[in-house]
Amino acid sequence: MNSKQIIPVEVIENKILLIRGQKVMLDKGLALLCGIETFNLNKAVKRNIDRFPADFMFQLTRDELNNLKFHFGISNNLKGKSRRGGTRKLPYAFTEQGVAMLSSVLHSKKAIQVNLLIIRAFVRLREILSTHKELAQKLKELELRIDSQDEQITSILEAIKQLLTPLPAKKIKMGFEVREKKVLYKKL
Repeated sequence: MNSKQIIPVEVIENKILLIRGQKVMLDKGLALLCGIETFNLNKAVKRNIDRFPADFMFQLTRDELNNLKFHFGISNNLKGKSRRGGTRKLPYAFTEQGVAMLSSVLHSKKAIQVNLLIIRAFVRLREILSTHKELAQKLKELELRIDSQDEQITSILEAIKQLLTPLPAKKIKMGFEVREKKVLYKKL
């Protein structure tokens, strides 16, 4: 972490969730990182709603919210300070593109810096996932090579065993052999 970085990357990465098969950040977490109220973040987004299509931002369903609460042990107000004891509206989830678009909506210096850090965190996670996929593929290839080499090694060991096993000794006849035509003898 460099001296100018205001939020550790790990803190940001911990706020990135997987919902509907996408890596997203909730409005509450983004607002907290940017140092603004969730209400103000959502208000700025709603004023510029054309910049946030469904693949940039979506609203969680009640089931998704309950699942998050259960899975992460999040309180009713998603660990935020709500004056009314919980969230009244379902939170919004922002994809990587949605977070990038937030920089055009939020104009404070801190919000812009945090936005850059968040984008870098998304990129870093993508690189990590890519590395894991490449590593998994290489392990699979190695397993296939080892399997084929195991077969080759087994056949080599079998050939060595055959060479080390003494051949059965040939029976050598002792004495001499008469090689003449059989003569029939008559009885007298």
